[in-house]
Amino acid sequence: MKPRRTSGGPHAARRRDLLKLPLAGGAAALLNSSPISAAERRRKVIDEFDAANMKLASRVSIRATDGDLLFLKQIGLRYIRAEIPTGDAVFKELAPARDRFARAGISMISCAYYGHQSPNILLGRPGPERDRDIETCRAAIRELGRNGIPVLVLDWMAANTYTTAMVDSGRAYKTREFSTPDFRSKVEKQRFEREYSAEEIWAAFVYFLKAVLPVAEEANVKLCMHPSDPPVERMMNGVGRIFTDYEDYRRAEQIAGKSRCWGVRLCVGTWAEGGDRMGKDVFEMIREFGGRGKIFDVDFRNVTSPLPRFSETFMDDGYLNMYQVMKALRQVRYNGPIVPDHVPSLVDDPRGPGRAGLAYCIAYMRALLRTANEEVG
Repeated sequence: MKPRRTSGGPHAARRRDLLKLPLAGGAAALLNSSPISAAERRRKVIDEFDAANMKLASRVSIRATDGDLLFLKQIGLRYIRAEIPTGDAVFKELAPARDRFARAGISMISCAYYGHQSPNILLGRPGPERDRDIETCRAAIRELGRNGIPVLVLDWMAANTYTTAMVDSGRAYKTREFSTPDFRSKVEKQRFEREYSAEEIWAAFVYFLKAVLPVAEEANVKLCMHPSDPPVERMMNGVGRIFTDYEDYRRAEQIAGKSRCWGVRLCVGTWAEGGDRMGKDVFEMIREFGGRGKIFDVDFRNVTSPLPRFSETFMDDGYLNMYQVMKALRQVRYNGPIVPDHVPSLVDDPRGPGRAGLAYCIAYMRALLRTANEEVG
């Protein structure tokens, strides 16, 4: 007798096999094998301009020309960090500038206002001049809040030396170099009338923060601190250094009482400059602070090596894997501004960083972000 043939062939056998599975398992097997599920997985990739994604941005003066705004639009930027000149520009020019940028489709996602860089504030010099300067900062924060600008970036470097030499990179662009031995032997000198210890500078920071943080909370403006760049030891030009490593950020967070308006301005380049001396590397900083939603702004930059000597590079030309940095930020769901930092000058730039270097950086960052979006979802 011939064996009985089963009708339906291999497809029917496959259906019977699926029916032997538990109901949920059989459904999952069907979904995983269907083209619809692949399309659904593709739809889960976040769009570059989704509100939950990080915002590619650039540092731009509120006095930018119409040509500058057109250029930003042409390279696909929708966000800027507004650079506000000193004086009363924050009170007289910010609102009209915000409206002009908005008409070009560009939002002010963060702001740099440098009133806090008064030596009276940074050094903690007691007296009415310090209180007057702090009151100006408080008024500026209220103005940011009225204009819907959610982030104010800060730094705390009273007597800084950024550069010990300008050098040619391996790709023939000029860039900043810092060498600790050269600084100590050739550059360093006392900047002010006396030395100020690190603990005095911490006291100055505490005095400032206690005055401005309640105003920031009321205005719904987040404050975020840049690390000292370069992150050398505790003294530079006769002034103590703070915000030089992980422990300093933990200390500041405790001082701020875990306020929702206090956080980190993560400078990737500075963290790369510090290397092992930072206490935690940039990825650990992203996981710890970014994982708790405490990174409010990111400066995106690369360098050749950690201290004692480094030079700045384009993002694709340094020792740090910048794709892994971008991916780590996406993994913690960072959704704030990310800004190319210290862009090197290219040929024919009239002075300082020009449009070609910025366009190069934004294109590179966009490629990294899109790849991270596809990998992380």
